[in-house]
Amino acid sequence: MGVSAVGGTFDIIHRGHLALIGRALEVSDAVVIGLASDEFARRRGKRPGHGYGERLAGLQGVMHSEFPDSTFEIARLDDDFGPAVLEERVKTLVVSEETAHKGGVLNRLRAERGVAPVNIVIVPMVTAEDGSRLSTSRIRASEVDSEGRLTR
Repeated sequence: MGVSAVGGTFDIIHRGHLALIGRALEVSDAVVIGLASDEFARRRGKRPGHGYGERLAGLQGVMHSEFPDSTFEIARLDDDFGPAVLEERVKTLVVSEETAHKGGVLNRLRAERGVAPVNIVIVPMVTAEDGSRLSTSRIRASEVDSEGRLTR
């Protein structure tokens, strides 16, 4: 099945992140998780509440607790894709509906380098109890918790 790839900031890990990673593990033997560096996150307009080291430790902890038998690596992202997704071993890119457009961009980059295109798997956005999108910003604003339950 090969290797799949996902990416994100993973500041406050929530049910949506788990759905994305879980799907990546369903469609592959292993997953490369791109974790945005602090600088890259800021360039993308994000303001993580936790630094890269804390986010890395949190993501490692979640992988070991939620996906204990999985094969994964976490790669620092300083741009949209990082070097791993340009490697032949990566066969699938798993994205949210919000980031689905990146699949075409990645496949153009791979074609320029003579690397076969990846399969694109789009994971539907996970919603909170109120039917609105579950997101780190909503969790940070205390609207919902990491499971999507309303807190107000």
